[in-house]
Amino acid sequence: MDNEKKIMSITLPDGSIDEVEVLLVFEFKDNHKEYMVYTKNETDDKGNVTIYVASVQRGENDKLSLSGVDSDEEWTRIKDVLRELSKDEEEQ
Repeated sequence: MDNEKKIMSITLPDGSIDEVEVLLVFEFKDNHKEYMVYTKNETDDKGNVTIYVASVQRGENDKLSLSGVDSDEEWTRIKDVLRELSKDEEEQ
C-alpha cells in the first residue's frame, strides 16, 4: 500500500494559502462529478481528525478549482462512499 502523503496547496478566497493532505479523490461515474477528501490534520476535542470534502472542477492546464457540495443528495452519496471506505479499513 502507498503510504506516501499527498500534500497540496490550496488558495483560499481571501488569497491565503493552506497546505492540505489529500486523502482521496473519486468520481461518480453516472454524473462525472469529482470530489476530493482532504485534511489539514486538525483534531477535534475528542482527538478525531477533521476532514473536508470539496467538489472538484478541472480548468485550463488541468488547474483544479474546489467548491462546496451543493445538494443533500450529493452529501448522502459522498457519506456512503466514506462509510464504505471506513468499513474496508476496519476489515484490514
